[in-house]
Amino acid sequence: MEHWEFEAREAIRDLVARYNANGDSGRFGPMLELFTPDAVMHIPSGSHRGIAEIEGMFTNAAAKTGSGDGAAAAFIRHHTATLQIDLDGLETASSRCYYQVLTDRGLDHWGRYIDRYRRMDERWLFAERKVTVDGRVPGGWGDQG
Repeated sequence: MEHWEFEAREAIRDLVARYNANGDSGRFGPMLELFTPDAVMHIPSGSHRGIAEIEGMFTNAAAKTGSGDGAAAAFIRHHTATLQIDLDGLETASSRCYYQVLTDRGLDHWGRYIDRYRRMDERWLFAERKVTVDGRVPGGWGDQG
């Protein structure tokens, strides 16, 4: 394996971790900086193209998080595992991994991330993210429309 491949793999691992940490903390500005301007985010309810639409999707999801009263969750924690990275070359890559989401009530939902990345301005960024949901707890945070 060449040195650039190690650097790319570590940068992509860091990117996935920053996505989770920033999103779970409500730091949407830094999280949106992890996407290319023309990025596409696919979630079970539809696709969101470009930074503005992706931001709207996250803002909508954040509205379901709050005090822990009723259907709102007091906190959200995304965890990823088995990140498999395929480097297509110096500028593009793809990956897939499992995720699970915990809230103050326990395991909420789980599934897979299927990602495409592009290197821009010396940084690896999300060009496309597909979120699949393999299961969810009925009535939980992830079960809300």
